Order: sequence, then C-alpha cells, then structure tokens
Amino acid sequence: MPQWESYEQVGTYLLDQFAAEFGLDRVEPKQEVTGQRSGTSWEVDAKGVCQGNQGFVIVEFRRYTTSRQNQGKMGGLAYTIIDTGAKGGIIVSPMGLQEGAEKVAAAENVVNVILNENCNRHEYMIRFLNKLMLGLKDSMSFKDKIKIELRRSK
Repeated sequence: MPQWESYEQVGTYLLDQFAAEFGLDRVEPKQEVTGQRSGTSWEVDAKGVCQGNQGFVIVEFRRYTTSRQNQGKMGGLAYTIIDTGAKGGIIVSPMGLQEGAEKVAAAENVVNVILNENCNRHEYMIRFLNKLMLGLKDSMSFKDKIKIELRRSK
C-alpha cells in the first residue's frame, strides 16, 4: 500500500474518532463532491459531516515531509470549499502551514491538523485546536518464573 494512501486511511480513522472535537458527527472516506458553481466533480480525501447534518467540511491529507503547506496549495483547497459550498475544511500534514497558507486557512475556516508522518491507528501524535492527542501501543512479555507463596497468619 502506498505511504500516502495509508496516511489518508489512518488520518480519516483518527479524525472520525475525534469528530466531536471538530463539531462533526463523523468523517467519511474519499469521495466525489459536486461543485455548485463550476458543476465539476471534486475528489476529496475525506468529508466531515457537521453535527445535525448541517453541512460538511472537506478534508485534505498532504503527507509532505520536507516542507510546510504553501499558500498556493491552500488556495486550491479554499476554492474547492467555495465551489462545493462546504462550511470549511481540515488540512492534515506532518509539518503544518507556511505563513501565507495560514492566512488563507483562517479566511476559509480551515483547521490545521498536524499528524506525524509514520502514524498508524494505534501509534500517533495528532495536534489540533490547541490539543495534543497521543496513541501509544506497548507490549510486555515475561520469561521469568514467579513463585507465589500464600501463608495464613496465626
């Protein structure tokens, strides 16, 4: 499975787990959304359904590991939001946004989510809305013998 695909799948799963934190009922996987202005079809990485089915947000995953999201790429997401009538968006990446991209995100109600590049459903670091969530998985094995002796006190 390509690394970007895994990142999208894990990210969609995690956003769905924390949907209420974003004011969402659920986060659905990749799908087509029709543009209201252009009439074109947009493939979105995921779609967040607002609580009470009062609209949706577009979710974009960008697993760029050497640079932050730039203004131009954020502009593309912003137009998709405008064209589809979405209430906003969520941009997920390991490194965050450049200054110009932050301004575009603020103007179009896009939440910046930092998700580590090598995450999985159990081990992750996700940061959003001044919150940090960690998933850790550990295992233990015992090879020593333990002797337990029970004694009655007199």
